[in-house]
Amino acid sequence: MIVLDTHVLVWADTDDRRLGKKARALLDSAWSSGCVAVPSIAFWEVGLLQQRRRLTLPASLKEWRESLLAAGLVELPLDGEVAIRSLELTGLHDDPADRFVVATALVRNASLMTADERLLEWRHPLERHDATA
Repeated sequence: MIVLDTHVLVWADTDDRRLGKKARALLDSAWSSGCVAVPSIAFWEVGLLQQRRRLTLPASLKEWRESLLAAGLVELPLDGEVAIRSLELTGLHDDPADRFVVATALVRNASLMTADERLLEWRHPLERHDATA
């Protein structure tokens, strides 16, 4: 399974050129087999971006989420195990949303697709895919 960082979800949905060809191919392949997921916190982050007018969605946040889930995206909940794991991430910066995204991937034994250099450079065996590649 591939867990998407929030910006990668938005890029994938909007066909943003920042999503690299290799990343897009990997994402398309995994999506067709039901193996692409996002932590539920991603929808909260997107909602904040929308409220701050840094992002415009093609529909309401609720409708946008529902359309992605109907298209096969898997939503992973923020539960106690993820919350606790997020506190145990030694050497990772303090951004709570990033910590929840990473912890979700770790708890689910999934890889993470991101373009966030801080997450890509973090020293940890978590499998990562550079979304810009």
